[in-house]
Amino acid sequence: MTDSIVITGLGVISAIGNDKAETLASLQSEKTGVGALRYLRTDHHEFPVGEVKMSDDEMKQKLGISAEPTTRTSLMGMIAMQEALQEAALLDSHEQRVMLVSGTTVGGMDKSEQYYLDYLNNDCRNDYIKTHDCGATTELIADYFGIFSMVTSISTACSSAANAIILGANLIRSGQTDIAVVGGTECITKFHLNGFNSLMILDHEQCKPFDANRAGLNLGEGASYIVIETEESAKKREARILGRLSGYGNACDAFHQTASSDDGEGAYLAMRKALGMAGLSPADISYVNAHGTGTPNNDVSESQALFRVFGHQLPYVSSTKGLTGHTTSASGAVETAICLLAMHHHFVPANYGWHTAMENGVKPVDKNITNVELRHVMCNSFGFGGNDSSLIISQY
Repeated sequence: MTDSIVITGLGVISAIGNDKAETLASLQSEKTGVGALRYLRTDHHEFPVGEVKMSDDEMKQKLGISAEPTTRTSLMGMIAMQEALQEAALLDSHEQRVMLVSGTTVGGMDKSEQYYLDYLNNDCRNDYIKTHDCGATTELIADYFGIFSMVTSISTACSSAANAIILGANLIRSGQTDIAVVGGTECITKFHLNGFNSLMILDHEQCKPFDANRAGLNLGEGASYIVIETEESAKKREARILGRLSGYGNACDAFHQTASSDDGEGAYLAMRKALGMAGLSPADISYVNAHGTGTPNNDVSESQALFRVFGHQLPYVSSTKGLTGHTTSASGAVETAICLLAMHHHFVPANYGWHTAMENGVKPVDKNITNVELRHVMCNSFGFGGNDSSLIISQY
């Protein structure tokens, strides 16, 4: 096995900020980005959402893009990736093998929803149909930067971005790439919104993860990417090291198409695998950024999994989805970004929206805890079908 995997670049965009600085400011002030739906064309305005506070045209202008087709998912991905590549000094990289692994599920569905009926009439917007699938989204992002030797996509629902990070690390460890840019991007679509509504797991009010009165999730959107490489590679490039990807685990309990198991078996196994890889005991974890969707099912299941791993002496636990909304396929990367920011600025983010303890559940951090050292942070992402992943980020 090669030497340790380190993080040398980070970029993020979500409902609480268009970059790292804005994201940090929102986290530190406990400012939620969840609110009334603005950009998606739909009749369902009864659900609060965590939208990125930019229109597609504003994002294109920021990126200097005039050509079509583009999609909201790819535009958010480009903005987040540009920040990560700039920090890692890779924007003009042609000397190393750099691979892109990106997670998404809705891909370019936002545009194909708008234009699929026109496809039958063979009009001028047919190119948008070609941007529908997940791989097309990744290719649009890759083509914008033009530095990648290999490109691939991951689609495992809400664990997509976390699994993209895991795959990128495995490709580095196996010698198939020198550097990997990993994460995910996801916009809100009508299919997305209506699908979660059909499952009856959307809250009509601000979501309340781990609260006794929780009623569902608030959909969000966003993108985040990190640059990972071996410590040797980072030192050779004289790159600034932000942290270590010290452990990760993926497990699938295949309990149900959408529901989590009562005992959180998949989540438990993923966390145990991550701890085993990192060579850490549960007591070494300073903070867990929980999947914490605010749905009745997830928060019971994840609580049981956390108790199975940590006993009843839990580390600090919070879900940040009350701030960003549930960014679904991008959530593992958006929350990895939040973990890194929290680690560097010595605070535990609040579990926004929490008021009342749930029976036999986790009691999360309800207000920011400051002036705290976070040596090892666990970030959980759990997908439909029980495809569960856990990452451990450690101080360098």
